[in-house]
Amino acid sequence: LNVVTDELTELFGRMGFSVAQGPELEDEFHNFIALNIAASHPARDPLDNFYVTLDTGEDARASQKAGAQEHALLLRTQTSTVQIRVMEKQKPPIRVVIPGKVYRPDTVDDTHLFQFHQLEALVVDENVTMVDLKSTVMQFVHAYFGPQTKARFRPSFFPFTEPSAEVDVWFEDKQRFVELGGCGMVHPNVLRACNIDP
Repeated sequence: LNVVTDELTELFGRMGFSVAQGPELEDEFHNFIALNIAASHPARDPLDNFYVTLDTGEDARASQKAGAQEHALLLRTQTSTVQIRVMEKQKPPIRVVIPGKVYRPDTVDDTHLFQFHQLEALVVDENVTMVDLKSTVMQFVHAYFGPQTKARFRPSFFPFTEPSAEVDVWFEDKQRFVELGGCGMVHPNVLRACNIDP
């Protein structure tokens, strides 16, 4: 896993991305609220997350009972939490790649684990378009999987991007497309949550 992470971050480094890291124990503000994920969204269901209670005394328990939602702690469900942390500290232009472990209480099978790895990239600058995003993704696909590799973009929905897409890569040996991941332009509400003018 470390070798693959190093290969991927080095590849993105050649495209001008620096590496960003963030905590695996996260608060709801960074994991949900700043990412435009509404309180009613199914991803916020307590059964779909690993919430953590720290026994730090009466003040913490009182705060949790009072419903201080954005301070509740959980194991991060996505590396997008680091995007928020980067945008809070750094103003555009931003060009980072974010590798890391994420946690979801999925049923373990051949495509799901309760702890797995993600790698995502973030670009925030003036005049960045879906053409730039697609070009970057295709540059990555061809550099990592080979210059003849076919990929497709399918419209999708993520609360933190608009427009959004899923990217699939064709695997000749499997004779099918396999999902590589999601992508999209950073949603204006996410930029506003980080005090960046959309």
